[in-house]
Amino acid sequence: MHICGTGMTSNSGIPLFLAVYAILNLIAFAAFGLDKRKAQRSSWRIPERVLLFLALCGPFGAYGAMRKFRHKTQKTLFLLVPAFLVLHCIILLYCVVKLPGVI
Repeated sequence: MHICGTGMTSNSGIPLFLAVYAILNLIAFAAFGLDKRKAQRSSWRIPERVLLFLALCGPFGAYGAMRKFRHKTQKTLFLLVPAFLVLHCIILLYCVVKLPGVI
């Protein structure tokens, strides 16, 4: 049985996949928080394209950080973050429905 989009063939890879996914979301959360702090201190900033890439990989963390730190919420380009979140939810739902017992 394949795990949606990973190429893994057994349930043994699921804990690793979930751990990596959780870490990506934590990294995204931390990066948005760090960028907010640097913005307040007029310091070197994390490039927006990096923040967007992290949001694509870890949208739950990125969206949570945007709300918690009130960071990048007015930037039009960062309206992609909720879209990334919805995309990840759709993919997860697809995997659960189409691949029962895998996730």
